Amino acid sequence: MTILLALLVAILYATGVYLMLRRSIVKLIIGLVLIGHAANILIFSAAGVVRGRPPLVPEGMSGLERPYADPLPLALILTAIVISFAIVAFTAVLVRRAWQEIGTDDLDRMNTTDR
Repeated sequence: MTILLALLVAILYATGVYLMLRRSIVKLIIGLVLIGHAANILIFSAAGVVRGRPPLVPEGMSGLERPYADPLPLALILTAIVISFAIVAFTAVLVRRAWQEIGTDDLDRMNTTDR
């Protein structure tokens, strides 16, 4: 399972970087989305996939019994999802504004803002 997640992360990162290096700005946004998903899966797989109980200390016990699910990676993934959504939304607004002003999504033709 861990090898499968590692391969998935590698494929998502490679595809995201490839799309970000293309000339179209729409492909740049799709690449940002893929890199955000790859980061989430990387955090999830680095924490370890555990089928365990929730991290609640039972009454009368002084600590947790193994195996238990670690809540920190899930909180980091939730934060990464929010940040990724904000970056993609901001980029989409910039692309729309650039399309209105320049009329193209080709990055080579956007080299100047002079009219």
